[in-house]
Amino acid sequence: MHEDRSIIFYPDPRLKRISKPVETFDANLADLAKRMFELMRLAKGVGLAAPQVGLNVRLFIVNHTGKPEDDRVYVNPLLSDADGEEIGQEGCLSIPTINIDVPRAKTVRMTAVDLTGKPIELTETGYVARIFQHELDHLNGILLTDRMGPTAKMEFKKKLKEMEDAYAEAHPPKPKKKRTK
Repeated sequence: MHEDRSIIFYPDPRLKRISKPVETFDANLADLAKRMFELMRLAKGVGLAAPQVGLNVRLFIVNHTGKPEDDRVYVNPLLSDADGEEIGQEGCLSIPTINIDVPRAKTVRMTAVDLTGKPIELTETGYVARIFQHELDHLNGILLTDRMGPTAKMEFKKKLKEMEDAYAEAHPPKPKKKRTK
């Protein structure tokens, strides 16, 4: 059902929408997660949020090691108890070739549910905590472009403009219908 899904790219407007909570836990949701893992592996990523495949639902996947046994799916996640701060490099599968320094909490607590609706509670630090925060940003319509400081904006201005132009060319505006009297 989701085999036709692919990663969407900046500046697709679906990336800026706030995602809605998942309410139905069924085979369709499991199929979505499976397809997302396939896409994430092809792109050599460590996390992928549903908005990045064009679905604005609160689900993201993570695998920080690349080993299949470390695949994790988080549905309707909430982060709390953020502690500390560290700056680290981040990239995004929806904005390829751009990496920027982003300050994030060093430690976060997450509550979520799995694909069957079973509760998950965990606290992570460092790299995994950073991935959680990045993917949760996607669920809230926040992109790396929103996290860029003035220097990064100047550095990547040309690349972002190229992506915007390519998107506009691939998605021309629909002609407006003329009104008849």
